[in-house]
Amino acid sequence: MIDSSTGEYEVLTPPCFSLVLASGSSARQALLRDSGIAFTVRTQAIDESLHKEEGRQTGESAASVALRLAAAKAQVVSREADQHNAFVIGADQMLSCEGEWFDKPGSRQSARAQLCRLRGKTHFLHSAVVLCRRGEVVWSHVEEPNLEMRDFSDAFLDAYLEAEGEACLASVGAYRLEGPGIQLFSRIEGEYSAILGLPLLPLFEELRSQGVLPG
Repeated sequence: MIDSSTGEYEVLTPPCFSLVLASGSSARQALLRDSGIAFTVRTQAIDESLHKEEGRQTGESAASVALRLAAAKAQVVSREADQHNAFVIGADQMLSCEGEWFDKPGSRQSARAQLCRLRGKTHFLHSAVVLCRRGEVVWSHVEEPNLEMRDFSDAFLDAYLEAEGEACLASVGAYRLEGPGIQLFSRIEGEYSAILGLPLLPLFEELRSQGVLPG
């Protein structure tokens, strides 16, 4: 479990509300922090593979499974005794390409194989975000940016993986758009924060409607 404060950026959230991010993702935390939002981080582990397998067996879409995962992460935190009055943000992201789902690569070799599969094709990032209170999902949203990888050379791919090192294992696509990964692409359609895994604009709109953010 992680429990930490963002500190210096706590400027735009009314003190009467507690906002919790149920994600250990440094990218998601940075997105919220840099937006001037006051929040804490609190996570509890869930069995992601179980949720994905259940989704496959019931024929769910990648977007639906992303929502399932986001909700599970937020609800387990929201049900903790000291979080009942907090608004808890859950988020997750799935990647699909031509009907195939991709997970975070477990090794440099897996990352290379995955990028070879995506090379020259368009894939989708299914970025889900939910808001929970007292253990119940009160709002949910999915955005689905699409990204086209260029037909890069094997030499470029090897140089990219060498430059990124273990960082390429931290994302479902084996790339960071905020880093050298941007060079893998020829076209990107979608809102930047959604691509990084936390659709901020619809989230902020809902938080304003709930009175958590000022209008």
